[in-house]
Amino acid sequence: MADQHSMNDMIRCIVPAGDICGEGAVWHPAHHALYWTDINRFLLHRFLPETGTTQTWMFDEPVTSVNLTTEPERLLLVFASNVSIWSAATHPKTETIYRLAEAPEMRFNDARVDPRGSLWAGTMRNNVGPCGEDLEVEFTSGILYRIDPDGTATKWKTGIGISNTLAWSPDRSTFYFGDTPANTLYAFDYNENDGSISGERVFFHGHDGVPDGSAMDAEGYLWNTRPNASSLVRIAPDGRVDRTILLPVPRPTTCAFGGSELKTLFMTSARSAEQLSGGLFALNLGTGGLPEARFDVSESKDFRLR
Repeated sequence: MADQHSMNDMIRCIVPAGDICGEGAVWHPAHHALYWTDINRFLLHRFLPETGTTQTWMFDEPVTSVNLTTEPERLLLVFASNVSIWSAATHPKTETIYRLAEAPEMRFNDARVDPRGSLWAGTMRNNVGPCGEDLEVEFTSGILYRIDPDGTATKWKTGIGISNTLAWSPDRSTFYFGDTPANTLYAFDYNENDGSISGERVFFHGHDGVPDGSAMDAEGYLWNTRPNASSLVRIAPDGRVDRTILLPVPRPTTCAFGGSELKTLFMTSARSAEQLSGGLFALNLGTGGLPEARFDVSESKDFRLR
């Protein structure tokens, strides 16, 4: 593996997007593209590495996460107040799968599809105003939901400050979830047969900065972005820090594996005083990631491409 100096040299800002809060990244293998969002500007971006071009769509509320579905042209977007199916071909039309009853006081944040094809999405106190402005709030009362393809939602954890990090181990036996203000990543036993989690325990606590979004690599190590510490850490399955990579911006927000053989780690960031802040970054690694799971939309009949 490369040492810290050469790792820093390999980190590239590939899209100087100037996002207020870049988030929600996912690699779309059929499109050979990375999708990600800017929560505060209500934007969805798509970057094509082969051409170096970026396309952007605007919505009427914050977009917090992008997820793949069983139909390549249909994406599952997590908005502040709902979870909906969307396609570029029919923008801005969406088909809502689930609405958050607690909105607008609460909003969705990080989300990801599990190996069974259900969406896990966490909430937080809504800190984004109607014009995208930051709101001063006390981060309490967040909930971790599992939303199944039929729209059924179940609650699996409450009392969360800010929901961040949703990942599964390569053998699908462990689920990881984070609470940013608590500076804690938790591990749970994951039952792939029924999609339940149990056995909550502290996995990683009190490290420099706070935990934001994460990505799981094929060796079972969790890559976690650390806002306020300008870093990315690779955490071993036993909870020890395997590697720390310093970043050129103070507020990395999430990461996703993509590109050829899933060996590029893409990282979003939030805007600050630094020139490249709010940009999309890429780091080529020797270790590959895991393919993203897909939300099952086979029973969704109201939304069809025109």
